Amino acid sequence: MSWKDLVLKCGVEIHQQLEGNKLFCNCATHITDDNAFDFSVQRKIRASAGESGKVDIAAKQEHKRNKDFIYQGKENATCLVETDSEPPHPINNDALYASLQFSEMVKADISPVIQVMRKTVADGSNTSGFQRTALVSRGGKLKTSIGDVGVTNISIEEDSCRTLSQEADKKFYHLDRSGIPLIEIGTAPDIKTPQQAKEVCLMLGNYLRSLPNCKRGLGTIRQDVNVSIKGGERVEIKGAQDLKGIPTLIELEMKRQHELLNLRDELKKKKINVKRVKVLDLTKLFLKSKSEIIAAKIKKKEKN
Repeated sequence: MSWKDLVLKCGVEIHQQLEGNKLFCNCATHITDDNAFDFSVQRKIRASAGESGKVDIAAKQEHKRNKDFIYQGKENATCLVETDSEPPHPINNDALYASLQFSEMVKADISPVIQVMRKTVADGSNTSGFQRTALVSRGGKLKTSIGDVGVTNISIEEDSCRTLSQEADKKFYHLDRSGIPLIEIGTAPDIKTPQQAKEVCLMLGNYLRSLPNCKRGLGTIRQDVNVSIKGGERVEIKGAQDLKGIPTLIELEMKRQHELLNLRDELKKKKINVKRVKVLDLTKLFLKSKSEIIAAKIKKKEKN
């Protein structure tokens, strides 16, 4: 089958860091090169109900893991806001203005009121258990060589802590990245070919680099690509950093989904009786595995 027969549906999401001060305090947006730290704070994240009165399912699951989160920081790069020991300061106007400039570039409709909201994050990457984010505009448009691609949302938000290492029951973070301003851009699933996806990412990157306070360098921009084909499910490819490699990533994901659909159809033809399938416990085969994920799962099973 050709790529056209598979009917690609694709959209991209981009997070771009900004220079200057952090989004809700006056700390500089400097990343520590050697992971050195002056202090360490240990916390647990507790799942709690939001404005709707319900507890987020993902947060509830993370709470059950009972992990310890250790946050390390430098005195010249963090303050009480990063450790969630002080309320956030007024929003960084330079960062907000940059998001408004970008909104004008793609002709998006700017919200009459920009309200900072809380987005639940229970994996420990935010000391408060949530990420502060504000929707700035919607309804923009990118004109590509084979058609328009809609921009569904442009937001300004704070970056998360930087992961250092993790164990079965502990996770270590550095606070230097926490609170750095991010412009978040999401496109509609209007991308029809792998090459068009590359064109869209290049166009968005050029717009962002024209901003006066756009950070440059490795790790300052994160690109995620959402891919699905006819009959398949949407899959998010995280960290698609290399522009040249984006078409290949999309093509491989399209092929993977296509082969899974073929496998599904083949299994339907075999008419396998699931009730007669014998279930085998293979735990013993993995007891000496060096994988931290497998070791943690076995440890959890033994506890239960």
